[in-house]
Amino acid sequence: MNREVVDKIVNAVLYEGYMLYPYRRSALKNRYRWNFGVVYPRGIEPSSIVTECLMRGGPDTAQTVEVRFLQVYEQDSWQEAIERRFTASETGSHSIQFDHLRGVVNIELEPVEGDVQKLRVTISNHTPIEASPNRLLGCFVSTHAILMVRNGEFVSLQDPPEDLRAAAANCCNGGAWPVLVGAEPERDCVLASPIILSDYPSVAVESPGDLFDGAEIDEILTLRILTLTDAEKDEMRRSGERERRILERTESLTPEQLLKLHGTVRIPGTSLKRGDRVRLRPRPRGDVFDIVLAGRVGIVESIEQDFDNRTHIAVVIEDDPGQDLGFMRQPGHRFFFSSDEVERIA
Repeated sequence: MNREVVDKIVNAVLYEGYMLYPYRRSALKNRYRWNFGVVYPRGIEPSSIVTECLMRGGPDTAQTVEVRFLQVYEQDSWQEAIERRFTASETGSHSIQFDHLRGVVNIELEPVEGDVQKLRVTISNHTPIEASPNRLLGCFVSTHAILMVRNGEFVSLQDPPEDLRAAAANCCNGGAWPVLVGAEPERDCVLASPIILSDYPSVAVESPGDLFDGAEIDEILTLRILTLTDAEKDEMRRSGERERRILERTESLTPEQLLKLHGTVRIPGTSLKRGDRVRLRPRPRGDVFDIVLAGRVGIVESIEQDFDNRTHIAVVIEDDPGQDLGFMRQPGHRFFFSSDEVERIA
């Protein structure tokens, strides 16, 4: 398991919604945040989350469960959060305690067929309900579980093998959804997250860092941060350490880094961005340019979308003597292709 790859996606999801644009304490929406993965004390639902997944192994197979969540506390009439972690390997019930928070993590194994077992993890909040008007102070917030296996492997619930489709369909998950994480095709780690993800999720390589805002779009948020007034930036800076880091990182981005946030299209197994070199593979249409440019090397100048939501890759031919005119978007030196007509090369 590549722990760095796993932690990057786990941290991004764990702090999703932690602080929302415009990242200031005075913003109304930042007084009501952390919408994901809230586990309430018993008596308020949901007071537990359940994760079930399939695991292949043998006599020497061993699993480890790491629970992570945020604990909210108040300081100077402002809500902050501390990240909490608990790790266990043995099956059975495990008590957890962080300050006044109480809970139980229950780990169970159930035989399915052959060398396949069902791993069930239940995270319950046993914190006594207090009279505080802020219920979040007694909650597990943004609750996740990281499931790891040694000498075995997990089975994808999204794309299980044919002989395990029925068993996968019988896995009941409440409040969390398990997906394979890490470097594909590794199968030794699962992330059970309150946000529905696909197997092997990843953070865009163009992203300069976490922005916390739910359903964040890095380019839009970055540009908005840059347009804040000096007074708004000062309040953002004083709102907290993470907010201050966002501001400092955003203000230090170079023009090249900002450009990377715009115009990237994902193609299975690769990605394209401005400046990439591509081999042109136009579909036969009888167009003279398709014949002349087939097999040539181009440089991606931009990635655009038309009114019918079709993606077009604009390229400048690498050995064109008028290449500079292409980058100036002059006719005759800039050509458009669909994403399946270009092949990224080193």
